[in-house]
Amino acid sequence: MVTIVYPGTFDPITIGHRDLVERASRLFNHVVVGVAASPKKRPLFSLDERVALATTVLADIPNVTVLGFRNLLVDFVQEQNAQAILRGLRAVSDFEYEFQLANMNRALVDNMESLFLTPAEHYSFISSTLVREVSLLGGDVAKFVHPAVAAALKEKSGLDS
Repeated sequence: MVTIVYPGTFDPITIGHRDLVERASRLFNHVVVGVAASPKKRPLFSLDERVALATTVLADIPNVTVLGFRNLLVDFVQEQNAQAILRGLRAVSDFEYEFQLANMNRALVDNMESLFLTPAEHYSFISSTLVREVSLLGGDVAKFVHPAVAAALKEKSGLDS
């Protein structure tokens, strides 16, 4: 059984993230979506909230598990008995940072492989950061996120009236 871990902060999970999970679920026996605590990023949603939202968004994909983690990614990947890390690349500008991460992970653990997928081109501009900003400023993000995420963003922004 081949397992891959798709890590991220997922603050919040978007339809672009879901697109990558769907693609990965067709390529691998098991996809673990690893929601990183990422306290330095000061996420809008708590770890538990992000895990719950991702679980809701991905509930219909049977070979996907969503788990939160607070430790090093390489340690989490090994705990899941995964063979590789999945990372998404939206644009060429993402590659340099992702390349550094892949090399660091391989330096920490021999044979820690990273694989890269690109989202469908019509999702390539969507980022959690942009979705959060648009939502917090009162914009409609319904076409970028699952309805449960849109509702949670409205609640966080205090714009649910």
